[in-house]
Amino acid sequence: MREIVLDTETTGLDPASGHRIVEIGCVELLNHVPTGEVYHQYINPERDMPAEAERVHGLSEDFLAGHPVFADIAADFVNFVGDAPLVIHNAAFDMGFINAELSLAGWASIDKRRAIDTVSMARKKFPGAQASLDALCRRFGIDLSERQMHGALLDAQLLAAVYLELLGGRQHGMDLAAEAAVARTSSPDTETVEISASGRREARAHAASQDELARHAEFLSKIKDPIWLRP
Repeated sequence: MREIVLDTETTGLDPASGHRIVEIGCVELLNHVPTGEVYHQYINPERDMPAEAERVHGLSEDFLAGHPVFADIAADFVNFVGDAPLVIHNAAFDMGFINAELSLAGWASIDKRRAIDTVSMARKKFPGAQASLDALCRRFGIDLSERQMHGALLDAQLLAAVYLELLGGRQHGMDLAAEAAVARTSSPDTETVEISASGRREARAHAASQDELARHAEFLSKIKDPIWLRP
């Protein structure tokens, strides 16, 4: 199953007020495991950068002026996310900005039902607890040392780790990635157990040995009217 963990940085809080996306970061997951494939893009918002927003992500108007506008990167972004579910922390915020940018660039909106909101997941799993990305990283022991400021790609990478923990903390090493049956032989005197890729053992014979049958018959001879011999 392919999923995309997504984060954005913006000039403000509301696209309806003219605020724009300035950075997009995406991390590809396959069966809940990062594949190493990412999408990262700084974007010229075609407007000024409010001081309060710059304090959050550190992206200045001068820096962003040298990067493409959203319309120029829309195709690459849409192609990367494809039709995969989008894992987003506070999905309504990012989806609102993504769809506003797509609309301005003449692209179709992304169905909001594709979004998996990790804030909602965290609040269901830990009612009453803080559900910020920082708080969840601390809860799960995820290293935050590189997060001096908000950054879309770093935050998407952190969120991918948080999402894995919210799903139950499945260890990468425990993934059933085998594509063929695995055989294990402990010694020449023991049986070989075939284990399929699904983790189930192959069926084996359970017939009693001649010695076991003889001992069972001896046991029955000592019992009055044993049920095992009734018609």
